[in-house]
Amino acid sequence: MRRLIAALALFQAPIAAAETPAASEATRRANAAVAATLPADAEDEDFASRGFIASWPEATIKDDRGRIVWDFAAYDFATGAAPETANPSLWRHARLLARHGLFKAHERVYQVRGFDVSNMSIVLGDKGLIIVDPLTSVEVARAGLALARKHLGERPVLAVIYTHSHADHFAGARGVVGPEDLKNGRVRIIAPEGFLEHSVSENLIAGPAMGRRAAYQFGSRLSPGPAGQLTSGIGLAVSAGTRSLIPPTEIIGKTGETLTIDGVTFVFQLTPETEAPAEMNFFLPQFGALCLAENANASMHNVLTPRGALVRDSKRWADHLTEALRMFGADAELVFASHAWPRFGGDRVRDYVASHRDAYKYLHDQTVRLMNNGRTGEEIAEEIALPKALEGRWFNRGYYGTMRHNSRAVYQRYMGWYDGNPAHLNELPHEVSAPRYVAAMGGAKKVRKLAERAAGRGDYRWAAELLDLAVFANAGDAKARAMLADVEAQLAFQAESAIWRNMYLSAADELRNGVAPGDPIAQSVDFIAATPSAMIFDLLAVRLAAERAPAEELRLNFEFPERKEVFAATVRNGVLVHEAGVRHAAPAATIALSRAAFLGAMFAGRPAEAKVTGDVGAFERFQTLFDAPDGDFDIVTP
Repeated sequence: MRRLIAALALFQAPIAAAETPAASEATRRANAAVAATLPADAEDEDFASRGFIASWPEATIKDDRGRIVWDFAAYDFATGAAPETANPSLWRHARLLARHGLFKAHERVYQVRGFDVSNMSIVLGDKGLIIVDPLTSVEVARAGLALARKHLGERPVLAVIYTHSHADHFAGARGVVGPEDLKNGRVRIIAPEGFLEHSVSENLIAGPAMGRRAAYQFGSRLSPGPAGQLTSGIGLAVSAGTRSLIPPTEIIGKTGETLTIDGVTFVFQLTPETEAPAEMNFFLPQFGALCLAENANASMHNVLTPRGALVRDSKRWADHLTEALRMFGADAELVFASHAWPRFGGDRVRDYVASHRDAYKYLHDQTVRLMNNGRTGEEIAEEIALPKALEGRWFNRGYYGTMRHNSRAVYQRYMGWYDGNPAHLNELPHEVSAPRYVAAMGGAKKVRKLAERAAGRGDYRWAAELLDLAVFANAGDAKARAMLADVEAQLAFQAESAIWRNMYLSAADELRNGVAPGDPIAQSVDFIAATPSAMIFDLLAVRLAAERAPAEELRLNFEFPERKEVFAATVRNGVLVHEAGVRHAAPAATIALSRAAFLGAMFAGRPAEAKVTGDVGAFERFQTLFDAPDGDFDIVTP
């Protein structure tokens, strides 16, 4: 069970900070050049602070065991002028994100910000509270609700809205909805079509790989600081508390659908395949307030997240923002979202949505134009940039997603990984080619010298490529590892993207100190309960060690009596195939057991109380066919 929980976990709790060098002269020059070209627009300074009421009265939020799940002081360093170890644009962004507390956006709309990577928005109904996106963990959501009630009154929570299917927007639900609320049906749980399927599935099959890469993306094994983690780009960091999942009681199935919740009218707009597979915006016509979920942010978003996911549709993303403008733009006087701060005034709202839309449309259209003119994904990434009219808007800058990474994602969506050059069709693995490159260049010492010269003139990208070859040619080359760590740190200090910074610094830390084993977060059994049994068999299928599969076909029937579920499972030709609601006519065995016992046997190695009809050893043989994935695999070393 522990390994299944780990597979479902998106994020991990912070570990130690990496040792980092000082900013080099080249980095200081690069950051000074950025500072000289930054926009003069200062409206975000107002918007990020407007309506502040109060913050949490204590320095930390703790779980029931006394473990700190959120530290408000962790980002107190983000004040004043940018240090030499931070891109000045990213530093400004971090200063704004670090403002935490309860904020009033409208007489009837409030937000809890800076308690997590995401926001919890609160709409005042006639009698109670409507919670929008209850953060990532139960503990911070509970604290956010307590703060709101302290200043808005002891109102009951009457509805929870999940804007989309990512855990940082629903996993704190049990912090705002109690067991009695669920038992008596007092709280409505509202989500877009496809929410439950995607909230469980997006990170299930590839969970271990995504989780490992997410630790790099979010810098979860780094400590915040001027030379360390500088936010996650769309928020500070991911809280480390308990995850939960309360299934929706109502599904929004079409754009234009309207609900009245505690006297407040909600008009919904479905936006699937944008920032999430299942997502929706909504408008509050009584208040002129538009919620754009995570479809519009204080940064360009990721069309393909570095942690891994299906490639998003940047064209559809832009089209849905166009639709939002058409449906709600004329009446909107406030726009708020699932990350960062609101924007106030009809003109500012319309300008923001249109300019943000234009950035995604430009990204898509110009990538495809260059692709159709014969450019490869890498060539497009090196060439493409937003025009000054768009790049000059703070909210279009690459604090989270970047034009370079996103253009390659657009290319991948249409063309795949292959660039059309047959020399790249069947390339050698990096661990095989790296030693040959190093030998061809005259050996490791020569490669290190070339990298040293490149770094000395500030050519860190080339230095990183050279040293990466040296490390993959010989993982024990301590000099190359140390040099690459220093180069990665300089790239981090120059990065405008918070997650690029996190990835560079995470790499530097592991090059110096090795891979620190990570513990799974405190996961709720809600995720397990919400996982359809068929998806459990899908998960097992990608863990089947084909070399251990029997030569003869193995057919088993599984019965979960308490759920009235039956599955026919077949192992043949090195694959596991299953069918729900079907039985093999002549199985090797039929295994009847509770689903909990099945999960314990398959994912935690526990003895299972099962009724076996037929070959009593068949289930035991079945259990030996599967691997437990390595959640701490090497990334920057062979």
